[in-house]
Amino acid sequence: MERPILLPTSARSENFAGLVYHLDGELVPALTVELLQGQKIFFEHHILLWKHPSIRIGVRPMKGALKRMVAGMQVFITQAEGPGQIAFSRDGAGHVFGIHMKQGEEIHVREHQFLAATDNIEYTFERVKGISNMLFGGTGFFIDKFYCDKGEGILWLHGYGNVFEKDLSSGEQIDVEPGGWLYKDKSVDMRTNIQSISTGIFASTNIITNRFTGPGRVGIQSMYYHMPTSE
Repeated sequence: MERPILLPTSARSENFAGLVYHLDGELVPALTVELLQGQKIFFEHHILLWKHPSIRIGVRPMKGALKRMVAGMQVFITQAEGPGQIAFSRDGAGHVFGIHMKQGEEIHVREHQFLAATDNIEYTFERVKGISNMLFGGTGFFIDKFYCDKGEGILWLHGYGNVFEKDLSSGEQIDVEPGGWLYKDKSVDMRTNIQSISTGIFASTNIITNRFTGPGRVGIQSMYYHMPTSE
């Protein structure tokens, strides 16, 4: 099996979907997007680093607002409209990168690692429960779903440590530590794999991984991330 490939850690004047963006920095990288007149992106409000005064900031309502409110998720998300430059950075060491999406593509992302996206990408979520999420305080966790509704779009994410990508062929599998996976294509199946290891007659332990089955891409972050457990 080919090992996962390290994604680019920097970009200068990257051009896709009619947008130009830059990825700069090392320990705590920053994303800078150049917006033309009328171009829009949406982002998590607390990650704004700097912007040109000409950039207009507003709110974008989320689909399924009532469902999100009940789940304790955000109902509105921040939106920026050009012209001008705007930059984002998450308050933590890691790896910022862009996923270039074509019309009809859908990417599933673990919660709290979304950075920004072009305006034509739809943003929904799914709560994952059950034994597969016993490491998350028994309450489960959310997966953010991003769907490119029309044309081409860009989804920017922040991974902890460095981010590697494994492109699985049909039926090919990889086991990833539950805190290590970052994103996956919709076509990739994710299930929990529990392996019991006996240390003799006195004790045993379990090794828990998420098993991904292709076809499709899986993103892996080298710094394990676990959701805070409920009190």
